[in-house]
Amino acid sequence: MADITALTLLQIRDAIGQRSLSSVEVTTAFLDRIERLNPRLNALHEIYRDRALQRAGQVDAGQITGPLAGVPVVIKDNMCTAYGHTTCSSKMLENFAAPYTATAVARLEAAGAIVLGKSVMDEFAMGSSTEHSAHGVVKNPWALDYVPGGSSGGSAAAVAAELCPAALGSDTGGSIRQPAALTGTVGLKPTYGRVSRWGLVAFASSLDQIGTFTHDVEDAALLLGVIAGHDPLDSTSAPAPVDDYLAALSMTSPTPAKLRIGLPREYLSDANHPAVTAMMDQAIASFRSAGAEIVDVALPHTQYGIPTYYIVCTAEASSNLARYDGVRYGHRSAQAEELLDVYSLSRAEGFGAEVKRRIMLGTYVLSSGYYDAYYLRALKARRLIKGDFDAAFERCDVILCPTTTGPAFKLGAKTEDPLTMYLNDVYTVNCNLAGLPGVSLPGGLAKVEDVSLPIGLQLMGPAFAEGKLLQVAKLYQTLTDHHRQRPKAI
Repeated sequence: MADITALTLLQIRDAIGQRSLSSVEVTTAFLDRIERLNPRLNALHEIYRDRALQRAGQVDAGQITGPLAGVPVVIKDNMCTAYGHTTCSSKMLENFAAPYTATAVARLEAAGAIVLGKSVMDEFAMGSSTEHSAHGVVKNPWALDYVPGGSSGGSAAAVAAELCPAALGSDTGGSIRQPAALTGTVGLKPTYGRVSRWGLVAFASSLDQIGTFTHDVEDAALLLGVIAGHDPLDSTSAPAPVDDYLAALSMTSPTPAKLRIGLPREYLSDANHPAVTAMMDQAIASFRSAGAEIVDVALPHTQYGIPTYYIVCTAEASSNLARYDGVRYGHRSAQAEELLDVYSLSRAEGFGAEVKRRIMLGTYVLSSGYYDAYYLRALKARRLIKGDFDAAFERCDVILCPTTTGPAFKLGAKTEDPLTMYLNDVYTVNCNLAGLPGVSLPGGLAKVEDVSLPIGLQLMGPAFAEGKLLQVAKLYQTLTDHHRQRPKAI
């Protein structure tokens, strides 16, 4: 059998089920690899070795069963767990121990999964490079002086570096798909409401969605089937039934001969790296050769995506983060002498620069005299963006586009230029604004200086059409071998 840590989630599950591997063997192999490589990558900041091995022993003893019995996973550090800490990679929550476990995590564990640890992230999920973190920067396993993307960069790097076969992340404006593209992994962002947000620390509540990182589409389908479904604890959770996404991958609907793939010209920009342009040309040719029809679609309000997103998300962040006041919980300044000092000093000390920037932007656009000019107009633009997608999906089954304009950039290259950093999300934010499902697939490698770095291909589908989206993603996966590539930098 191949090296344990090189196996996919499905391969591990089946090996444990057939008793060709024990859960303790598997868990130990990944924990040992984490111990060896994580100091170089900084993908995880909290590791639950004793707890993980205890649960693995219970799986081997038959005390824990389920569709993921014995499979190790990593959780992004903005999902509450009743064990360990939930810090959101922020000094504000550096000692916060949640009293409950997030629904998505609880469903994983109920299915038998073993949580190895929490991954480093951009503070409160605000960032595109995982450089804005109280736990230090995360490094890309493909080249250690490059970023892994963000804000779920720790989860993406952990899967890419084979520290775990799968991980959970959250996607507010591309925080799963963008790091997946930059690390050569499969990143799935489900429809808004498809996966419960209960226990996910809020950044922008109308945009946040929990999703998955895996090595291939089959693993993503299995994982989504476990965590998806209605949750009465989350008022935005949809009561839609959960399909057997893994079984759907073996079905022939839609057949390639009847498959219509939409190609939005707005996403085929001259700003794209030549390797991204070549990837798109090859993907179009591959789908056509398989019998699919490529259909031109228009998304004319795409150009308003970035400003709309950064008004809506900062406004919601300003409201959501108001609870961190140094009184109820979170960091409290030791220098405070009066009540106003408690508020101002605790927040000044507890939040990092990027979080403060977004709180100020959000407070500004919600303030008297500016609400109509900014926030209200952004909501109207958001509705137009959603309308573009509705019209496009009348002509096609899925939409094909790049995930990012190019491969990863060097650590520190954009930290002093927030606007340039925000443009990393140009191809991902509209999916969140419209509440649609999207998946980033490994699209090959781009040569940058003396290293080869991954790039990603993105597919977006209609709301709650994850089954169809994953079928098309699987088709692309069968037409290429990009998902088999692994980093060699570590």
